[in-house]
Amino acid sequence: MARSTLRPKAIVPLGDCAVYIEFSDKLDLEVNAVVQRLALAVHARSLPWIRGVVPALGGLALYFDPDHPAAHGDALQAAANVVQECLKESLAGRDEVLRTVEVPVCYDPEFAPDIEEVAKKVELSVDEVAARHAAGDYRVLMIGFAPGHAYMGGLDRKLGVPRRATPRALVAPGAVAIANEQTVVYPYAISGGWNVIGRTPLTVFDASREEPSLFAPGDRVRFHAISAEEFVRMQQ
Repeated sequence: MARSTLRPKAIVPLGDCAVYIEFSDKLDLEVNAVVQRLALAVHARSLPWIRGVVPALGGLALYFDPDHPAAHGDALQAAANVVQECLKESLAGRDEVLRTVEVPVCYDPEFAPDIEEVAKKVELSVDEVAARHAAGDYRVLMIGFAPGHAYMGGLDRKLGVPRRATPRALVAPGAVAIANEQTVVYPYAISGGWNVIGRTPLTVFDASREEPSLFAPGDRVRFHAISAEEFVRMQQ
């Protein structure tokens, strides 16, 4: 792969200790793929003044040590220089799939309060909605909104329904939901406005684990359907 032709649209501060480099202000899977590779390239440099590298849907956040000489004075320019240097290099080999996460999902109505409404909107049966969702090849685009909350691209376009008109005050942990062109798995009980079409018995986020989040940016994710009985057994 040749060097990337992508260039930042904006470089803005995020408080006093972070910089956001924006490449796109809308969801673009090709841009996100470059952002994922760029994050790996920046991380691989192990620069002492950079404390964290966080890829987003259309950009990259760099968290830095404001007292470090390399960042002191003009951290925005320092961040821009690092990104430009990485973009000038070949990013080939940095887009390999680090891992594939298999996620069992029960699509039965008792675990999927919105699946019948989604089926009506897209003019499919409930079984077809579940089958199309489970057949997708997903990739984690970013972690955001809440710890462990993974936004995944790859949803069947036929299932691209909008968010619910009225968000729920509480969505069950492990709820699998869709909206627009993405799918998510709620990491724990939080509010949310996405359409819940299933639920996984897996623990998505546990702060006591060595790796708290089940998902990480760049992961490939595959869902497979399970019965209600299997859900209960796996949850126990």
